Amino acid sequence: MALQCGIVGLPNVGKSTLFNALSSAKAESANYPFCTIEPNVGVVTVPDPRLKILEELVSPQRVLPTIMEFVDIAGLVRGASKGEGLGNQFLANIREVDAIVHVVRCFEDPNVIHVDGKVSPVLDKETIDTELQLKDLESIEKKQQRAQKMAKSGDKNAQKELALVEKIKAHLEEGKNVRALELDEDEKNAIAELCLLTMKPVIYVANVEETAIHTGNAHVDALKEAIKDENAQIIVVSASIEEQIAALEDPEERAMFLEEYDLKESGLDQLIRASYNILGLITYFTAGEKEVKAWTIKKGYKAPQAAGVIHSDFERGFIRAEVIKIPDYQQYKTENAIKEAGKLHVEGKEYVVADGDVMHFRFNV
Repeated sequence: MALQCGIVGLPNVGKSTLFNALSSAKAESANYPFCTIEPNVGVVTVPDPRLKILEELVSPQRVLPTIMEFVDIAGLVRGASKGEGLGNQFLANIREVDAIVHVVRCFEDPNVIHVDGKVSPVLDKETIDTELQLKDLESIEKKQQRAQKMAKSGDKNAQKELALVEKIKAHLEEGKNVRALELDEDEKNAIAELCLLTMKPVIYVANVEETAIHTGNAHVDALKEAIKDENAQIIVVSASIEEQIAALEDPEERAMFLEEYDLKESGLDQLIRASYNILGLITYFTAGEKEVKAWTIKKGYKAPQAAGVIHSDFERGFIRAEVIKIPDYQQYKTENAIKEAGKLHVEGKEYVVADGDVMHFRFNV
């Protein structure tokens, strides 16, 4: 399931530094705009302590975590919706991703140029919001014109669609993102084809100086106030710290470094998990002597759909799923002991997979 999060932000906010820390796909990082011209894609593993638990219980030959893709997208400037700077490219790239990681500069440093000459995270956020909203307005107005023609003929569905489009248009014209507008599932499906940029889920990353990693600062407070009505998450990181952590390959050295900064985990681990969750993803596991593997599925998948992620034959010929909960695995240690204790659950086609299920599928093709 190749879902992607796009890392966006104004030039020189720390996007590429953050991306470099996220993955081994190194983007050029420089103190001038547009150093990232083509989007760079990095594949990262999703941190999950449950894999370690299963590894210790099963002793497999290998362990395969689940993964996510992050795309480092070229920096945007004011006027991008009209093609300024690399605007057209930026907007095309962001349309293709499933969620947005919006990096916002919340640090002062006279040695790092700000594209607008001063540090103001709220204005930075509004600059990008405005460009995305203007692009969404273009899409909505085209949809409105089509719906108006159909509605004039008395088409009730077109009339309903026109009312929805006009509601969204008014919302955008107020300078608000579509994700902040309450829409039911039918309404969301009705506009899904438009791939509206401001409808995509977003995580704000406040990039702060090292001394503000625990306490935040006035810039972070201002950003939190600005996004309070968006139902969006904010994560505070220091990109420079994260880059140093990522450079340490030895787990013990990483642990010592984190302890030195009084951190329980890296900000990037928080970001990866938050991105995973915002996309509505969960993990189930398969566990055997050959491998323990984490599988990514959408929340709400039933057992046959989950089986299909492994192979289409598993879904087509699905018979049943044998499910073990990790706490039961921890208590009884072996699959045989779990069966004897009556803790191995046999589930059919209507079973909704839960996050953390350890599953074995029976099928016949």
